Amino acid sequence: MAKILIVDDEPSVLASIEQALKTAGHKVTLAADGAAGIRSYQQEPADLVISDIFMPDYDGVQLITHFRKLTPNLPIIAMSGNPKGNMLGVAQKLGVAAVLEKPFAVDVLLNAVNKALKN
Repeated sequence: MAKILIVDDEPSVLASIEQALKTAGHKVTLAADGAAGIRSYQQEPADLVISDIFMPDYDGVQLITHFRKLTPNLPIIAMSGNPKGNMLGVAQKLGVAAVLEKPFAVDVLLNAVNKALKN
């Protein structure tokens, strides 16, 4: 199936999304922050990036902006468990394929992934 890069600073979130995507047949790469996500993508480009918005140092909005400049058509799914502000709205304006509010069900994740990969 697809190569998917997951970027999140919460190990439990990384593990649960990784498990769901691997069970669905995808190849998964993990990164603990935006800078690590960029390094990982440079070493092995992904078909889809799933990124948290709120992370220390290099956050999800910076990551999405970086990818939009270098790879404008790369599908990205933004996620956040933090209702402060409207950062998921900012991500939508940057052209992400979907936004997910944590916590979300596995079927919601898989539907968003399948839709993002088809577009």
